[in-house]
Order: sequence, then C-alpha cells, then structure tokens
Amino acid sequence: MSRAGAVRQSADSPQQSLKHVPASQSARTDAHVHTHAAAANNSFKSLPRDPASVSTQSPPLRLNSLERLPKWLVCIPLTLQWLGLSLRYGSLTLPTAANPHITAGGLVGEGKLEYFAGMGPVALDAVAPYCRVTTRFQATDPALQQQLQRAGLRFPLIAKPNVGLCGYGVQLIPSRPALHSYLASFPKDQTVMLQQYLPQEGEAGIFYVRDPHTGRGRIIGMGLRYFARVTGDGWRTLAQLVQADPRAQRAVRGSSHLSHLNRAWVPANGHMVRLATVGSLRVGSIYRNGRSCITPQLVAAIDAIARDMPDFHFGRFDVRFDSLADLRCGRGLHIMEINGAGSEAIEAWDPRIGILQGLRLVFAKQRLLFAIGHNNRKNGIRPMRLLALARLHWHQLKLIARYPPSN
Repeated sequence: MSRAGAVRQSADSPQQSLKHVPASQSARTDAHVHTHAAAANNSFKSLPRDPASVSTQSPPLRLNSLERLPKWLVCIPLTLQWLGLSLRYGSLTLPTAANPHITAGGLVGEGKLEYFAGMGPVALDAVAPYCRVTTRFQATDPALQQQLQRAGLRFPLIAKPNVGLCGYGVQLIPSRPALHSYLASFPKDQTVMLQQYLPQEGEAGIFYVRDPHTGRGRIIGMGLRYFARVTGDGWRTLAQLVQADPRAQRAVRGSSHLSHLNRAWVPANGHMVRLATVGSLRVGSIYRNGRSCITPQLVAAIDAIARDMPDFHFGRFDVRFDSLADLRCGRGLHIMEINGAGSEAIEAWDPRIGILQGLRLVFAKQRLLFAIGHNNRKNGIRPMRLLALARLHWHQLKLIARYPPSN
C-alpha cells in the first residue's frame, strides 16, 4: 500500500560534498573508478564518529531489522493496518485525497513532473534544473541539444522515468550518445525526466505533513541515504570485496541494475568505491534515521517550499546537500524529486532500528495519511475509485518491467 522500498549511513553528518568523476558506460571505467574511489575515501573521513555514524565498512545485516525481512512479509502488518484504517474511515482509497492536485494523491502511478508543475518561484528555486523528453518521436541531436540548453542542463545528467519508483530505470548519462542510447531503449510514448547531476554526496528523504484543517506544517521524520560502496584493502579485487559484503551484492546482481565497474581492479587500502548511482535498498544502499537533524530552520525551509505547491499536504522531499550543518539550517538544499501519499518512511529501514520500532514508524505514517485524507474529504475532495487505482498500479508495474536497467 506504500511506495516500495526506498533507500540510505549514519552519524551526525553524511558525507560532505563528494566531487567525483562519475563512472561512464564506456571502456574508460578504470580511470573513472580510481577517481571516484579517492573522492569517496576523502569524503568518508569527514564523517563524525558518534553513535549514529557508520564505519568505513557496511554494517551487518541484522536479523531483527526491517531491512532483512522479505518485502512480502513486511507488507502483511502494513496491509492489516491499512484495512483497519479503511474500515474506520469508510474508504480503502482515502489516502488518494491527501494531495488533490497529484494523480491518486501520489499513492501510485503519478508522474514525477506533476509535483513541479504547479510550483511557485520559492519551490522551483530549490529544484535541480530539469526538462522533459518524450519517446514518442526520435529526437534529433540538434533538437535535443537545444532542449538541454534551454533548461540549463549540461552533462553528466540523470535520466529517470517520469512514472516509476525505487530508482528503476534511473541512469547516469555522461554524454549525448549515451542519452540517445538511453532514450532508444525506453518504452515508446512515455516521458523521461532529465535532471542535472548533483555531485553532493549528502542525500536525505524529508517527510513532511501539513494538516489541512489547522494549516500547521511539520517534518515527521527524515532518512539519510548512503550509497552502496565497498572499501579496498589493497589485495582483494573489487569482485571479491563485493562478494564478501551481502549488502553490496545487491548492486551487482539482477537484470534491473547494471554495474560498469572493473571487477578485476584492486582498490588501494582504505579507498571506497561507490557501486550505484541510485540510493536504494535494492542496490545495497543504507538508510539512517536522521531525526536528530530536524531543526526549526529546516522545518521552516521545507514548509515554505510545500506552501508554494498547490494543496500539498503529505509526502517526502528527496534532497541533496553539502553537509549536515547545511541540512540542519535548511540551506543549499537541492530537490531531486518529491513523492506523495505513497512515500515510505525510509528511516524505518535503518539497520540499527528493530522490527517493532520500524513498524511503529510506518504505522504512524499511515495513520496520518488516512487522517489527512479524511480532512480533505470533508472539504470536498473525493478519493479515487478502487478500480481506477488498481489500473494505475498495474500500468506502473508494466512500465517498470520495460525500463532500461539503472546503473
């Protein structure tokens, strides 16, 4: 019933600004990987060592955490609660009324570009530059270049499906030939979002709610995302390092994610190698509970953005930032995307959080979601019909199955 698995390390500060050369899809991978690893190593050294901090090694997969449980098992208690709330409020689809200007309130099947469409200048100023491209027709190189220039975009770019989740189909695009190749592999008659690649290593999912009755906006949770990585020891190959880390193995297995790293390379001792562009559990990323970073300044910054969007009451802002000090001050935030009613409370997947505590976080989010939908329904917003919602869900699943792999 919620947006499937999202993603993210710990400490009082995720990695400070990481200025790396992104791995390309060409044969020049080795040089890119060495540059990337050196930058990641310097970045990790800047992490403060408090109880929330992650060491230079991936933390173990704990049996008593949501991260370790299969998705279907996690869904059982969430579905039971959803059914109970549906009986209480008299509607299975009530959460679709949470954000009236977004398809299904952002529960499922909406487009990423919908959140940006109605933004005012305050909100748009915080969004990373982007443009839309359709795959209905094959764009010529001059036309594509002109579109990128109008949007102020330059390579490397991030290409992502307009309709999607969990980083499926998201690729780092280093050049125009790579962009043409990506668009050619994408399903026809669909929309692709091109966005400026953000080099900041700090990434957070900031969960915001605004009571439509009182008008009060607040941040109810925050997850810090840390990308899949391994640390070199000077003698094992990249393939061996990955094989020794169950979490890192997620970044190299399966057809929905491609790794272009040289697996025979031996990273120097202490060098960290990032394994994925997207921060998602499915590719080995780590989530950490960032609640200690929520400050009145951050709440004010996010609330100002949300109020500059039409009737946005519930969702998660996925942002990049340079340092935790900037994050706490609500300064220099770059919005990558926004998710609505289907947003997950990603901090619940912090491997340090037990199963019961993690479920409490998700249960609290679902209770708020139904309460906001209920208030909006009293104000005349009608929830989507169940059949229409099911059609959106199946359409999204079919599209994801046809997307090119993430990288």
